[in-house]
Amino acid sequence: MDLLAWLRDSDPALRWQVERDLAGEPPSTWEATRARVATEGFGARLLALQDPDGQWAGGAFFPAGFRGDEPQPWTATTWTLNSLREWGVDASVLAGTAARLAEHSRWEYDDLPYWGGEVDCCINAWTLMNGLWLGADVEGIAAWFVEHRLPDGGWNCEWVEGSTRSSVHSTLNSVKGLLAYETATGGTTAARAARLAGEEYLLERRLLRRLSTGEPIVPGVGAFSSPTRWRFTALNAADHFRAADRPDPRLAEAIELIRAARQPDGTWLQAADDPGRVWFDVDVPAGEPSKWLTLSATRVLNWWDARG
Repeated sequence: MDLLAWLRDSDPALRWQVERDLAGEPPSTWEATRARVATEGFGARLLALQDPDGQWAGGAFFPAGFRGDEPQPWTATTWTLNSLREWGVDASVLAGTAARLAEHSRWEYDDLPYWGGEVDCCINAWTLMNGLWLGADVEGIAAWFVEHRLPDGGWNCEWVEGSTRSSVHSTLNSVKGLLAYETATGGTTAARAARLAGEEYLLERRLLRRLSTGEPIVPGVGAFSSPTRWRFTALNAADHFRAADRPDPRLAEAIELIRAARQPDGTWLQAADDPGRVWFDVDVPAGEPSKWLTLSATRVLNWWDARG
């Protein structure tokens, strides 16, 4: 199979990344494809679903009317913004959205204002990234991560319930947010130190194993699925270190786990996706070759191999 041709035959949200990161196309090519994300395919469909008040599905993290009697839905504002940002939609397409969310959107937790964040590390990380993208004032959230890092180096979304031990899920999402903050603003000395400490927490465990027992760090660490959403996997974590350009030797075992999952035709297979409402499907069912996973895994391996 011509892997690049297969990957190019995709929605613009995926295709522009293939052109830039795998095919080595000039900026004039992939930037033109990226611009199409807002006008066709997945991106255009999500943009058309925005509520007049700037939200999606009438809520910040959960859709309006959510009662907790169904799996986590993936349609509300934060999840939709995550997708649009990750797909490369230019912030100018969403002009005015940051202001409308500041005026109309409140977190389900304690009715807190949207751009102030709340108490969940993962939610705050996504809000930090989305605010940086849309031009909102999220300096307070960046400082929040410095103040709420746990003594073992990472973060845990259940700190508010009294947890004092970090979670790899929470820590990975937190360092992603802090890296985006550094990239966009230059960051602060304290925020950079917090990010590096969180990365060290993950590296000490080689992205794979508990320090205490050597057992898998979380169930499904080697089962890759797309969309990734909140989930920690070896691929999701390795992709962060690629973005940070930190090829630490302690990544080697996780990298080889990713490499071993590659099929003979060069693709990676979709694992089981999260249940829950979606606006529409953006990837294949479990067991089928996933273009999103193949892009991500190939990009990680290319980076690692090039860095020696």
